[in-house]
Amino acid sequence: MAAPCRRMVGQSLLQFLSCFGRTAAGYTGFRQFSNTSVCPATLQSQRLTERAGSPWTLMAAVCLQRLPVISAELSPIEQQFREMMHRMELEKSVLSDHELRLLEDAERLSRKQSNDYDSDDEDVRDQEIILAQDLEDSWEQKLKSFQPALRVKADVDKDLTSSERCLADTLLLLAEQQVGDEKLWMLPQTEWQEGETLRQTAERALASLPAAGFKATFLGNAPCGVYKYKLPKAIRTENLVGRKVFFFKAILSGSAPPAAPNAPFLWLKKSELQRYLKPAYMMKVERFFLDL
Repeated sequence: MAAPCRRMVGQSLLQFLSCFGRTAAGYTGFRQFSNTSVCPATLQSQRLTERAGSPWTLMAAVCLQRLPVISAELSPIEQQFREMMHRMELEKSVLSDHELRLLEDAERLSRKQSNDYDSDDEDVRDQEIILAQDLEDSWEQKLKSFQPALRVKADVDKDLTSSERCLADTLLLLAEQQVGDEKLWMLPQTEWQEGETLRQTAERALASLPAAGFKATFLGNAPCGVYKYKLPKAIRTENLVGRKVFFFKAILSGSAPPAAPNAPFLWLKKSELQRYLKPAYMMKVERFFLDL
């Protein structure tokens, strides 16, 4: 009984191996593996070749923001919340040192006005006593002489080329740039060059502006958005269809240099951008330009 079983198992194994050999030999799509690796220089040359053959030009733009200098006006609900928090803090607070001193002065004055007052009991030690009320009066005089700076400057707020306008809002820098035969308001941008990163391209775009001198702090090395557009048909060719623009965020450090009367750049609030930017470009900018 065991011999026939061994013959059947051996015959089945031989048939399986013969079928596998015929299948592997007849299968022409079998993938061949090799121990040789691709040279990095070859991959880099391939990428440069593909990039050179692309009909899209790489660009980098900078989203330069001037953050608010003063706090914004409180909304009605913010004012109510502030008043409520002030009342809660006042109810749960303890007396300050100045308030305790006012009570001590009032107690000392009441002792002086009593009939059994004895000046020898007071530990004055020939020192001049300055009452807390006198301090409050001097502080009140200083407060009356203090003149706060204006929150709104009508002459400066109307100057769109000044970075000192609308101090309570976030401003965005726009530059007038040539696109074909047309001049458009856009974020400062320039074409990418071989050997530099996209962030370096964005920094070069900011430095190449007329009357340059903006001190900016870039927020990272990764772009915050991308925009692709086609060039006008008059200048469009088979090898040059359009541009891909990568946006990088930056914050203005310090104050911007004074602008000329006809400077080709503007400082605008978010509500003013739609008057200068095209709708498709505006949609991309709104995604990463937040006016908080």
